[in-house]
Amino acid sequence: MRLKSIELSGFKSFAKKTELKFDSAITAIVGPNGSGKSNIAESFRFVLGEQSMKSMRGRRGEDMIWNGSSVAPRAGRASVRLVLDNADRALSLDFDEVAFERTVARDGINEYRLNGSPVRLRDIAEHLAHANIGASGHHIISQGEADRILSASSRDRREMIEDALGLTAFLYKREDAEKKLEKAAENIREVEALRRELSPHLKFLTGQIKKIEEGEALRARLAEAYAEYFTREQAYLTAEGKRLAGESEAPAAEGRELEHRIARLKAELGKKGRGDAASHELVRLEKESTAAREKRESLTRDIGRLEGELAARERLSRAASARSIPAHEAASFAEELAKALEGALELDLQALRELLRSLAHRAREFAARVAHTAESPEKDSARDLAARKESLERELAEARAAEERAASSIAELRRSIESEKDANRDTERELFAAMGRRGELEALLSALSSRRELLAREEALFKEMVGEAAALLGREALQYETHTARNEKGEALADADLAKEARAEQDERRRKIERMKIKFEETGESNAGEIIKEHRETVERDEFLARELADLAASAESLRSLIADLTKTLEERFVKGIDTITKQFDAFFKMMFGGGEAKLSVVKERTRRATAMPEDEETPEEEAAEEYEEGIEISVSLPHKRVKGLHMLSGGERALTSIALIFAMSQVNPPPSLILDETDAALDEANSRRYGDMIETLAKKSQLILITHNRETMSRAGTLYGVTMGTGGVSRLLSVQFEEALAVAK
Repeated sequence: MRLKSIELSGFKSFAKKTELKFDSAITAIVGPNGSGKSNIAESFRFVLGEQSMKSMRGRRGEDMIWNGSSVAPRAGRASVRLVLDNADRALSLDFDEVAFERTVARDGINEYRLNGSPVRLRDIAEHLAHANIGASGHHIISQGEADRILSASSRDRREMIEDALGLTAFLYKREDAEKKLEKAAENIREVEALRRELSPHLKFLTGQIKKIEEGEALRARLAEAYAEYFTREQAYLTAEGKRLAGESEAPAAEGRELEHRIARLKAELGKKGRGDAASHELVRLEKESTAAREKRESLTRDIGRLEGELAARERLSRAASARSIPAHEAASFAEELAKALEGALELDLQALRELLRSLAHRAREFAARVAHTAESPEKDSARDLAARKESLERELAEARAAEERAASSIAELRRSIESEKDANRDTERELFAAMGRRGELEALLSALSSRRELLAREEALFKEMVGEAAALLGREALQYETHTARNEKGEALADADLAKEARAEQDERRRKIERMKIKFEETGESNAGEIIKEHRETVERDEFLARELADLAASAESLRSLIADLTKTLEERFVKGIDTITKQFDAFFKMMFGGGEAKLSVVKERTRRATAMPEDEETPEEEAAEEYEEGIEISVSLPHKRVKGLHMLSGGERALTSIALIFAMSQVNPPPSLILDETDAALDEANSRRYGDMIETLAKKSQLILITHNRETMSRAGTLYGVTMGTGGVSRLLSVQFEEALAVAK
């Protein structure tokens, strides 16, 4: 790659568009002091991205723009366009010719273009770094800066040498990798923070999901328990209904026959004219006995109802000592209890007991739903009920006594009639037997009626439980008809076997179901679907963050590996480059001074910085931590002089030393071009010839642009540009092609 041309427009003293073409290996630019020839060297710095205005002899960007004169108005902007031949693809761009352009406006805004397309300064710097044209400017040595590399700090000197060695591209890559690593670390912290924020909510949702899963498991067990209960209950109710129908048929038919017989016998007695006192007394006693029995049964039912109500109130009172009852639930339960007790008035003692068992179960269920302690307001009402019960018990005792008296009187009358020897004896005896049998049948049918009523209540309870199960579990609860009940061995049971089971076992199943139902209602979630959806989304979010964290960690590890590899490559190339530069530096130094010694050495400079310690450690507020930076030291020894350090060199000696070092640097990794601005100003005639020999050697590897007053240097150039200051302070350009002139002369 080589320079083809540079075009200046409005840049400093070049008011008009001026183009310099570089067709020779060595191009010299000459002119009187103040003509603006050094502005050409500064234009190279400018277009290659120099940001220090001081390096270009200015204070701000506006100082780079033609400021106007009597012959040319002030320019609004300055631009420099540098064209490079990229046929060898030294630049990583697929163009044979590459043009870099920089424009600065008076408001200080800079624009950079690459082949006419806007780009960033960083883009230009990265492309140039691949061609060993770095930002340190080691390839541009302007007037007054010949010994800049000598006066620079060891750290800055290292940067110049790294630039000369072509390590800038690696440094850019490492810098990018370090920035990416820092960004990755920041992203890792952010993702970890997000996961920490998400963790409590995820933990809560996981607990809710576990609760829902437990509820689903309990739901399945409850559905199984319902199916088992309903299957057995349906079999029992069906069998019991058939059994009651069969048991009632014969007594009912016999009762109807007895009614006809009793009516016939009474009619026969009436026809025979038996109307004596014994017959009338027998009828009266029969009525008294019937009335006493009915009163006894009524009082027994009333007492049973009161006992049930007192028991219920006692249970409610105990429940109230531990739990409070919501008003609407209390009202609902009271209404249910009242309706049940009103229906109990027509029941016998056995049926009443069954009702009381059912009410006791309902009371326990109701008590399980309460939550807070409250005092029962029913104490006075309970005392009234107890007093009423005592009164009814007294009436019951009287009714039993009356029934016993009537029975005794009837028995005595029967014995009296039996002892009589009249013609009606057989008819009356038959009538008494029929009436006795009727009483037995009435008792039997009454018991069967109570069983039917109990069965009806059990059927109602069955339907109620089916409805509750359907409301709680949905259609799943209604599939019990397809369920098969099994014994402990897992054997299927027939309906006949199920009907023979003791009711206590079925009651225990119902109580178990009630307990499971209460627990299921407590664990159930009305918005389970939303919780499951939110849990799934939260888990997916956490898994996504975990994957992001793993990817970031892998990326960070990859970046650390890349940084380590780049650092190793830089160190290896730097060490090797220093050795090569030292050899070349020593050779050029000996050539310039006719002997002596010069070398470069890597040194570590210690720096100190204040580092704050962690808060949990008992240390002083700040503790000085030491760091080391590597730099480059230059050691020289002049022949025939006791000069051992750079500070002891004269101005000319410093110039020769800097030239030797610059030339040595350019030999290791030659830049495509080397611009020297009057670096030979301090050389005498002998040294000028040596200088000329060296630049001819350098020209074999790099294109040279020399700004000089030295005739020896001019003689080595293939192209000579002359810069003059025209009217109004405008720099003008004249060119001479020595090679073409020589060919013409020959």
